[in-house]
Amino acid sequence: VFLSVIKPICGGKLILIGCTLAPQEPYTMTQGSELEGYCIDLLAEIAKRLDFKYTVHLVKDGKYGQQDESGNWLGMIGEVVRGEADLAVASLTLTATREQGVEMSTPFMQTGIGFILSRDVGSEESHSLSFLFPFSTEMWVGILLAFLVTGLCIYLVSRISPCEWADPETDEHSFTLLHSFWYITGALTLQGAGPHPKGLSGRVISAIWWVFAVVLLACYFSNFNAMLRSDSKHVSVNNFEELAKQDVIDYGTVEGGSTFNFFKNSKNPTYRRIYQHMERKKSCVASVEEGNRRTQEGNYAFIGEAASLDLAVARYCNLIRSSELIAMRGYSIAAPLGFPMMKNITVAILQLSESGELAFLQSKWWASSCLPEGGQAPHALQPHLLRGLFLLLALGLGLGLLMAILELASKARSQAKDQKKSCCSVLLAELSQRFGSRGANAGTEMSEKSKA
Repeated sequence: VFLSVIKPICGGKLILIGCTLAPQEPYTMTQGSELEGYCIDLLAEIAKRLDFKYTVHLVKDGKYGQQDESGNWLGMIGEVVRGEADLAVASLTLTATREQGVEMSTPFMQTGIGFILSRDVGSEESHSLSFLFPFSTEMWVGILLAFLVTGLCIYLVSRISPCEWADPETDEHSFTLLHSFWYITGALTLQGAGPHPKGLSGRVISAIWWVFAVVLLACYFSNFNAMLRSDSKHVSVNNFEELAKQDVIDYGTVEGGSTFNFFKNSKNPTYRRIYQHMERKKSCVASVEEGNRRTQEGNYAFIGEAASLDLAVARYCNLIRSSELIAMRGYSIAAPLGFPMMKNITVAILQLSESGELAFLQSKWWASSCLPEGGQAPHALQPHLLRGLFLLLALGLGLGLLMAILELASKARSQAKDQKKSCCSVLLAELSQRFGSRGANAGTEMSEKSKA
């Protein structure tokens, strides 16, 4: 927007200003015979605070402001320099070159240089171990410990409980340690593996393990599905260094703009490589709209200022902006050198910023038309989120072991009455038979047979 033809009215109190506009969404847009946009609202707020009236017209050549080969300014800056306009209110980047030709106000918007990609082009490549990502490392360690402890508890219960192993001297023990781990592995995959525990203590542990397995699998598949859906939100090219090193995705910016000049004049090797690529491939575009269109078509990254890129992402849901921003700069209002109102305009911009009016205008004109994506990308599940589930498993294992000991104690008590012995001695004898005595007796019998 250019403000031109300053005319003092009523003793210099009221000022009539003519404005020329550069059409660009959402800064200045045509709605029928009217003009609307961020810059139109910004101009109205400044005029209200400084008490002046204004008229508007579109810039003749449609350009923002760059110098030709002979050093003459074109576009908005050119109209200001030639006296055809007194102010330029647009997405004019504050640069050292422009500051030498015109006066620039304090920035009314901060931005930086980034790039946008199509989601299809920027989808992150699959990782060979991506099936492990739904759970954190600590979570996997906790699951492994729970698996080992549960298998050991099933083994102990099957040896202690008389319902599982009635007579250690004659019966064969079916629940070996290997079978115990095989049994809970089958339960973890919801398949099952027999034989199943017959005693109440073994069934309690089995039931608790089944509940643990079902909830754990539900959490795993839920988080895994969320991660698969969020893959399209990430880009394989995350910064300018990665963009410069690859040759698959073409990239460019607006020819002759401030972003183009940044890469052209930069001494950074990465940025110089980007500029050389754009010159060699002739991949620059004539306008922001053309850059957005080429990006939507695929296999192209459009480099530009974040404010314009964020608008494209808000309008076109298949686009995504890189997280890295470089060369932070601001958009300012331009005026001829020595313009008397520039100080007041700068103060008005600062007041609008401090009151939150600038933030409101940006949220108004940069509102996204895309459906919400469901918040932040999902993260690996941490153990503390399932602390209750692990606690339930621990209580179930403890209860199962206690019930197995009580079952054995009940049998020992009955035998103690029949044999007229103390319950403790019978209980210790039972435990001795179930944990190693039978193997020792068998070893003695084999030794006697070898001597014979």
